Amino acid sequence: MLCCVTLEDTIGDILRKARASTQVTPEAAAKAAGLGLAAYTSLEETATLPAGTDVAALGKLLTIDGARLERQAKGWRPAPVDTSVWCEFRMVTSEGDGMTVNAYLVWDEVTREAALFDTGFAAAPILALIEENQLVLKHIFLTHSHADHIAALGDIRAKFPKTRIHSGSKAAPVDQRLRGNDCITLGSLRVTNRDTPGHAEDGVTFVVGNWPSDAPFVAIVGDAIYAGSIGGARELLALARSKVREQIFTLPGDTLICPGHGPLTTVAQEKSDNPWFP
Repeated sequence: MLCCVTLEDTIGDILRKARASTQVTPEAAAKAAGLGLAAYTSLEETATLPAGTDVAALGKLLTIDGARLERQAKGWRPAPVDTSVWCEFRMVTSEGDGMTVNAYLVWDEVTREAALFDTGFAAAPILALIEENQLVLKHIFLTHSHADHIAALGDIRAKFPKTRIHSGSKAAPVDQRLRGNDCITLGSLRVTNRDTPGHAEDGVTFVVGNWPSDAPFVAIVGDAIYAGSIGGARELLALARSKVREQIFTLPGDTLICPGHGPLTTVAQEKSDNPWFP
């Protein structure tokens, strides 16, 4: 199955996030772009790049890659991902509070042991997949504790009260807190974790490996990085970027990146095209 979803952030969203993190005013951004204030404000609101915009100078001021931003304005999207390579993998998208959020379900084809990564807003489609595939939900891994990522946690735990929860939050019960050297087995699959704070203090990336047929690693990243953007980090932008570079971009290029919002992508795609990593 080929998976293609609308980008989470428009170029307007990226510019607003970059200004918030660098504390650049709209007036200063407009000046760098060679635009009047009204034209620049329209750019952020409509994500339409006016002719003659000095994207390189704007990108330099906001510490993003202007050429990559311009490619997005011209329609760049990550190449669609054929998820059939990972037979025991499902992306579940739900809606709530004016947004969409992704959760992910993986399982071992022999033991039928399953793990859920975040929950999104709706338990019903996740529970249906578990029943349809006759799975045993053993683990729930939380990329971070923002409400949209854990909204359905109570409903799912009510159905599977013995399922183990794994969280990077310091406020989580002791038996739920992750350790850096944890390696959780799921039949033949292996789940490890890498800390990726910035967008969220408790941000964690989970890496699933040892897939059948030597399929590439799968990295469930929460909001650490999206296809073509990142989750808002404001004053923690430097930390967010460094963690993505250290913990995600060091994975093999064909690693599947599974973000909390927007489409699937790969490490190689984001290293070459994401404007936040010039």
